[in-house]
Amino acid sequence: MTAAVDPAPGARPVARTSIRAGVVGVALLAALFVGGLLWAKWLPYAGKTRGLSQTHTWPGTAIFASAGADSSPSLSGAWHFTTAYFQSVWQAATVALLVAAAVDALVPRAWLLSVLNRRTALGQSLAGGTAALPSLMCTCCTAPVAVGLRKRGATVAASLAYWVGNPVLNPAVLVFLFLVAPWQFGAVRIVVGAVLVFGATAFAARFAKGPADTAVTPAADPGQDPLRVRDLPLRYLRSLARFAAVLVPEYFVAVMVIGGLSGPLSDFAGVEARLGVLAVAVCAVIGTMLVIPTGGEIPVVLALTAAGASVGTAGALLITLPALSIPSMLMVGRQLSWRATAAMAAAVVVAGLVGGALLWALW
Repeated sequence: MTAAVDPAPGARPVARTSIRAGVVGVALLAALFVGGLLWAKWLPYAGKTRGLSQTHTWPGTAIFASAGADSSPSLSGAWHFTTAYFQSVWQAATVALLVAAAVDALVPRAWLLSVLNRRTALGQSLAGGTAALPSLMCTCCTAPVAVGLRKRGATVAASLAYWVGNPVLNPAVLVFLFLVAPWQFGAVRIVVGAVLVFGATAFAARFAKGPADTAVTPAADPGQDPLRVRDLPLRYLRSLARFAAVLVPEYFVAVMVIGGLSGPLSDFAGVEARLGVLAVAVCAVIGTMLVIPTGGEIPVVLALTAAGASVGTAGALLITLPALSIPSMLMVGRQLSWRATAAMAAAVVVAGLVGGALLWALW
């Protein structure tokens, strides 16, 4: 008989130390996630839901008005748009950076991948999209978290689904839609959004660099990802500094540039008057480029339909405006790969066309 071989000396203590640190890290992530979202999203949106349930009217106008509607691009318009935008999203953006750093530094890689890296691309999209539902973030605010997931080894499909699932299937925005808009808007958003998040992301992931980008990474022994509780604060601060140093400047500059162009680009009614039915496709492309805060698409589509614009155009913007933006694509492109990011943008444009056709059919 072959004698049993004991583990190498110190192997079990290392594993126990890593597990202990992993439990502490996950607890810290949970605290940041729950506490941050209570402050930035859950409690404010609960109050907004109560208000909308009484008035059934969306307060305020589209953010693009701050850039100077129907005006030529200008530095003044870019600054006013950027100021208005960051006043709307700074809380969520702050929470996103804190959570992204926690995912990157505090959670054992094997544990994270065992949750997200399923056997098939569709399974990975389902896992990433489902994980996105509680976050309620816009596409730019969720971008750092998607980057953090990818850096830790989550597949492209799971990371894409988390990134797109946040704004497209945001439960709060769906409630807002059903409270202030005809039911067809909410129905189209749910149906087209589900296909986009749980299906198109799996397809877009195929355009990543190579097979390793979509392959399932086997779960490893926690001891292979050694963590110690005393190391967690420094790991976290280093990760937070890296995220802030890289993402915040490019985020700000990209929003300034797109904000400066938002005035003329957001003249959707004018585009429709000039192009007719082709406006649906043009507005789908423009909507994929522009940046808005959470729920910012609602006043746009309500104003368009109230002004007599085509519901096809409104349906396209209902999907594309929240789903992606140039600033968010710039933030995730390096980690998720530019090819997969471009494929996701193309999928969003197609989903916008489908959304416009479906809303027109239901109207």
